[in-house]
Amino acid sequence: MPSQQALVRRPGPRLAEGLVTHIDRRPVDPALALRQWEGYVQALRDHGWQLTEVPPADDCPDAVFVEDTMVVYRDVALITRPGADSRRPETRGARAAAEALGCSVTEIRAPGTLDGGDVLKTGDTVHVGLGGRTNAEGIRQLRSVFEPLGATVVAVPVSRVLHLKSAVTALPDGTVIGYPPLVDDPGVFPRFRPVPEESGAHVVLLGGDKLLMAAGAPRTAELFAGLGYRPVPVDIGEFEKLEGCVTCLSVRLRELHA
Repeated sequence: MPSQQALVRRPGPRLAEGLVTHIDRRPVDPALALRQWEGYVQALRDHGWQLTEVPPADDCPDAVFVEDTMVVYRDVALITRPGADSRRPETRGARAAAEALGCSVTEIRAPGTLDGGDVLKTGDTVHVGLGGRTNAEGIRQLRSVFEPLGATVVAVPVSRVLHLKSAVTALPDGTVIGYPPLVDDPGVFPRFRPVPEESGAHVVLLGGDKLLMAAGAPRTAELFAGLGYRPVPVDIGEFEKLEGCVTCLSVRLRELHA
């Protein structure tokens, strides 16, 4: 049975200073963001996930986006080297949390850069976005760690959004979903299904037919329901102002040994 362990990190006091790259900056309400984060965390708990809270990194405005600190394949946690210098201190606490869960831990080294949000796993295929935050050397190092474990690593272009998973995620059957104006090349994915809303491109697989997704994509939720899935909407509007989505607020560890 797949494990249902996840790492989360609560938003810090400097959240509103978080980086933005492809959108205009808008004011962020830290108190509302905390309530939305608590709702997100509760949704994971309600669906059987056991959560580990990574220690705060209050000097790092973007630390709540904990997915960017590591990529986990099987029981190996590859600690990233974020493409933004200001985010590199975030990895220390995340590494300790992964070690405490029993992961085998390794790391990306300079001059490689890799953000976890650039990595989309569908079965044993690992798509990695090559773009603003992840470079070719980071992908080479990821390939050297994961391909001996059975992964097939595929580099894909990312230029229209912050991370690969800002543009695409995948349904339980492996179909990649995305909002077409933000996807560089849908043809790199064996199966691609367009969705009608930008935030509808992001889902977290909760288990079975349940999909955690942003509340701001009702038409996409209706589309998924028509395909036989059960959408679980959460409001993450404050994090969307910082180019965040449902995937980047947690690290899901599905293949840990009991």
